[in-house]
Amino acid sequence: MKNIGARILFFIIGLVVLSFGVSMTIKADLGAGAWDALNVGLAEITGFTVGNWVIIIGLILMIVNAIIVKTKPDYFALITVLLIGFMIDFWLLIVMDGWNIDGLLVQILSLTIGILILGLGVSMYLQPQFPLNPVDGLMVSLQQRFHLSTRVAKTLGEVLAFVLAFIVGGPIGIGTFIILFGIGPSIQLFEPTAKKIATRLDHSFDT
Repeated sequence: MKNIGARILFFIIGLVVLSFGVSMTIKADLGAGAWDALNVGLAEITGFTVGNWVIIIGLILMIVNAIIVKTKPDYFALITVLLIGFMIDFWLLIVMDGWNIDGLLVQILSLTIGILILGLGVSMYLQPQFPLNPVDGLMVSLQQRFHLSTRVAKTLGEVLAFVLAFIVGGPIGIGTFIILFGIGPSIQLFEPTAKKIATRLDHSFDT
């Protein structure tokens, strides 16, 4: 994408969609993704919201990522994490506040939809190539510093989050593992479509 207006719009839409997917997986109550489980667990033992903890953990990871690769923090990533944090609180506390997801089948359906929407959102927000969510930035930092494969770097980050989420009593469950193994294919599923939409949007801004 070349047009800055198209890039910003697509980036914001991607984060809105991504945060909705995250909120759906949390609301399904079958176990959230490792980092989301950490945020939920911290929210339950403090007076802060899940979105607040998304931002706080994001800020910490910005510093950690900078230390790992021995460079200055990517301050522009703050915009990314602020948008995600605010939108997760919007979905969970306002839009989904009265939602009652009861019954295993409904929970599984909600989790599946959440993973698909999350995959769509990630594939969209990556297209403009703006600063990554610090969680994704951790994977890149580990990859660069220790010359790891993407899979190994991603796994290390997820294991760290899983352990921390377990310690704080976050919602770890079967859904956590479904998300772990399902998010990659979900992103790959929507990536070609996201690229096509991004290209069309880019061209429409130029005309």
